[in-house]
Amino acid sequence: MILTDYYCFEKLPDQKSKLRIDCTASTGKYNPLEVLRNKAGDLFLYIGDNTHTKAGKERKADLALSRTEHISSVYNPDEDLPYWYGDMKGTADAFLFMHHNTEFINGGIQAGAIIELFVARGHRNNRSQLYNALSDGELNEEMNALRAQVTKSVTEHKER
Repeated sequence: MILTDYYCFEKLPDQKSKLRIDCTASTGKYNPLEVLRNKAGDLFLYIGDNTHTKAGKERKADLALSRTEHISSVYNPDEDLPYWYGDMKGTADAFLFMHHNTEFINGGIQAGAIIELFVARGHRNNRSQLYNALSDGELNEEMNALRAQVTKSVTEHKER
Protein backbone atom coordinates (compact mmCIF):
# COMPACT_ATOMS: atom_id res chain seq x y z
CA MET A 1 0.00 0.00 0.00
CA ILE A 2 1.27 3.45 -0.90
CA LEU A 3 -1.18 5.45 1.23
CA THR A 4 -0.52 5.03 4.94
CA ASP A 5 -2.68 7.48 6.89
CA TYR A 6 -5.98 9.34 6.59
CA TYR A 7 -7.36 12.59 8.07
CA CYS A 8 -10.70 14.18 7.27
CA PHE A 9 -11.01 17.93 7.93
CA GLU A 10 -14.21 19.96 7.78
CA LYS A 11 -15.10 23.61 7.96
CA LEU A 12 -17.55 23.46 10.82
CA PRO A 13 -20.51 25.86 10.98
CA ASP A 14 -20.26 28.84 13.34
CA GLN A 15 -16.47 28.66 13.39
CA LYS A 16 -15.09 32.14 14.11
CA SER A 17 -11.89 31.69 12.09
CA LYS A 18 -12.48 31.97 8.36
CA LEU A 19 -9.67 29.54 7.47
CA ARG A 20 -9.87 26.94 10.25
CA ILE A 21 -10.66 23.33 9.37
CA ASP A 22 -11.21 20.73 12.09
CA CYS A 23 -10.28 17.06 11.98
CA THR A 24 -13.50 15.07 12.23
CA ALA A 25 -12.05 11.61 11.53
CA SER A 26 -8.63 10.01 11.24
CA THR A 27 -6.61 6.85 11.47
CA GLY A 28 -4.73 8.71 14.24
CA LYS A 29 -1.27 7.31 13.59
CA TYR A 30 0.61 10.02 11.71
CA ASN A 31 2.75 11.61 14.40
CA PRO A 32 3.59 14.89 12.58
CA LEU A 33 -0.13 15.72 12.68
CA GLU A 34 -0.96 13.99 15.96
CA VAL A 35 1.49 16.20 17.88
CA LEU A 36 -0.58 19.21 16.78
CA ARG A 37 -3.60 18.10 18.82
CA ASN A 38 -4.44 20.48 21.66
CA LYS A 39 -4.90 19.46 25.31
CA ALA A 40 -8.54 18.60 24.64
CA GLY A 41 -7.42 16.22 21.87
CA ASP A 42 -8.73 18.37 19.02
CA LEU A 43 -6.77 18.72 15.80
CA PHE A 44 -7.33 21.70 13.57
CA LEU A 45 -5.38 23.43 10.82
CA TYR A 46 -5.74 26.56 8.74
CA ILE A 47 -5.96 26.54 4.96
CA GLY A 48 -5.68 29.61 2.82
CA ASP A 49 -3.67 31.58 0.33
CA ASN A 50 -0.02 30.68 0.17
CA THR A 51 1.85 33.59 1.69
CA HIS A 52 4.68 31.38 2.96
CA THR A 53 6.32 30.13 -0.22
CA LYS A 54 8.23 32.51 -2.45
CA ALA A 55 8.15 31.69 -6.14
CA GLY A 56 11.59 30.77 -7.41
CA LYS A 57 12.56 28.16 -9.94
CA GLU A 58 9.57 26.05 -9.00
CA ARG A 59 5.88 26.83 -9.25
CA LYS A 60 4.39 28.70 -6.31
CA ALA A 61 1.79 26.70 -4.40
CA ASP A 62 -1.87 27.65 -4.69
CA LEU A 63 -2.69 27.20 -0.99
CA ALA A 64 -0.96 26.48 2.30
CA LEU A 65 -1.77 24.46 5.40
CA SER A 66 -0.58 25.96 8.66
CA ARG A 67 -0.88 25.84 12.42
CA THR A 68 1.26 28.51 14.07
CA GLU A 69 3.79 27.68 11.35
CA HIS A 70 3.78 26.41 7.76
CA ILE A 71 2.91 22.71 7.44
CA SER A 72 2.46 22.12 3.72
CA SER A 73 2.22 23.94 0.44
CA VAL A 74 -0.82 22.76 -1.50
CA TYR A 75 -0.79 22.50 -5.29
CA ASN A 76 -3.88 22.47 -7.49
CA PRO A 77 -2.79 21.31 -10.97
CA ASP A 78 -6.31 21.12 -12.41
CA GLU A 79 -9.06 23.36 -11.06
CA ASP A 80 -11.69 21.10 -12.64
CA LEU A 81 -10.69 18.14 -10.44
CA PRO A 82 -11.28 17.80 -6.68
CA TYR A 83 -7.67 16.85 -5.97
CA TRP A 84 -4.59 18.62 -4.63
CA TYR A 85 -1.15 17.49 -3.52
CA GLY A 86 1.59 18.65 -1.17
CA ASP A 87 4.02 17.31 1.40
CA MET A 88 4.67 17.49 5.13
CA LYS A 89 7.34 20.06 5.94
CA GLY A 90 10.47 18.45 7.37
CA THR A 91 9.59 14.91 6.29
CA ALA A 92 9.87 12.72 3.21
CA ASP A 93 6.08 12.27 3.14
CA ALA A 94 3.63 13.24 0.40
CA PHE A 95 0.10 14.52 0.96
CA LEU A 96 -2.79 13.85 -1.41
CA PHE A 97 -6.04 15.72 -0.91
CA MET A 98 -9.58 15.04 -2.07
CA HIS A 99 -11.84 18.02 -1.44
CA HIS A 100 -15.56 18.75 -1.59
CA ASN A 101 -17.35 22.14 -1.46
CA THR A 102 -14.10 24.04 -0.95
CA GLU A 103 -14.92 27.42 -2.33
CA PHE A 104 -13.21 30.39 -0.75
CA ILE A 105 -15.71 33.20 -0.15
CA ASN A 106 -14.95 36.59 1.43
CA GLY A 107 -11.46 35.51 2.46
CA GLY A 108 -12.50 32.24 4.06
CA ILE A 109 -13.38 28.67 3.23
CA GLN A 110 -17.11 28.03 3.08
CA ALA A 111 -18.88 26.17 5.88
CA GLY A 112 -19.43 22.53 5.01
CA ALA A 113 -16.18 22.17 3.06
CA ILE A 114 -14.55 18.76 3.45
CA ILE A 115 -10.85 18.10 2.84
CA GLU A 116 -9.64 14.52 3.01
CA LEU A 117 -5.89 14.22 3.49
CA PHE A 118 -4.09 11.00 2.59
CA VAL A 119 -0.46 10.51 3.61
CA ALA A 120 2.04 8.54 1.55
CA ARG A 121 5.01 8.13 3.87
CA GLY A 122 8.37 8.35 2.14
CA HIS A 123 6.89 9.43 -1.19
CA ARG A 124 7.59 13.17 -1.16
CA ASN A 125 9.55 12.93 -4.42
CA ASN A 126 6.67 11.06 -6.07
CA ARG A 127 3.88 13.47 -5.12
CA SER A 128 3.07 14.65 -8.65
CA GLN A 129 3.02 11.05 -9.94
CA LEU A 130 0.77 10.09 -7.02
CA TYR A 131 -1.49 13.01 -7.89
CA ASN A 132 -1.83 11.55 -11.41
CA ALA A 133 -2.63 8.11 -9.98
CA LEU A 134 -5.23 9.70 -7.70
CA SER A 135 -6.76 11.59 -10.64
CA ASP A 136 -6.94 8.37 -12.66
CA GLY A 137 -8.71 6.47 -9.86
CA GLU A 138 -5.78 4.14 -9.25
CA LEU A 139 -5.76 4.82 -5.49
CA ASN A 140 -9.49 4.40 -4.83
CA GLU A 141 -9.16 1.00 -3.13
CA GLU A 142 -6.38 2.24 -0.84
CA MET A 143 -8.37 5.36 0.02
CA ASN A 144 -11.45 3.31 0.90
CA ALA A 145 -9.37 0.91 3.00
CA LEU A 146 -7.97 3.85 5.02
CA ARG A 147 -11.41 5.39 5.47
CA ALA A 148 -12.55 2.04 6.92
CA GLN A 149 -9.71 2.18 9.49
CA VAL A 150 -10.87 5.44 11.09
CA THR A 151 -10.26 5.19 14.83
CA LYS A 152 -10.83 8.75 15.99
CA SER A 153 -13.66 11.11 15.27
CA VAL A 154 -15.00 14.31 16.77
CA THR A 155 -18.15 12.59 17.97
CA GLU A 156 -16.22 9.80 19.70
CA HIS A 157 -13.89 12.30 21.35
CA LYS A 158 -16.68 14.59 22.60
CA GLU A 159 -18.56 11.66 24.20
CA ARG A 160 -15.61 10.66 26.39
